[in-house]
Amino acid sequence: MFTITTDPYLVYTSNIFAILGLRALYFALAAILHRFAWLKYALSLLLVFIGSKIFVADLMGWEKFPPAWSLGITFAILGAGVVFSLWKTAADGKEPSRIAGE
Repeated sequence: MFTITTDPYLVYTSNIFAILGLRALYFALAAILHRFAWLKYALSLLLVFIGSKIFVADLMGWEKFPPAWSLGITFAILGAGVVFSLWKTAADGKEPSRIAGE
């Protein structure tokens, strides 16, 4: 922030608002975290893919793995993990109670 302005008031208030926004985002994500039960498997598959890109490029004789393919496969794995998670948890029909004691 100091690269944009030297006014300490702007720097501190922007950091405070950024932290407050991240805190609200954390609670929003924590409330729906149960819906992404299968996302950890997609992330583990993504880590395997990222680690194997070096070996695949070497076996294919490429200098490096094509970035467009890498980005596409990464989005496909993450998207499939999110969609599958939402589909499987919606089929369960288990919605946690928003208010304790209901």
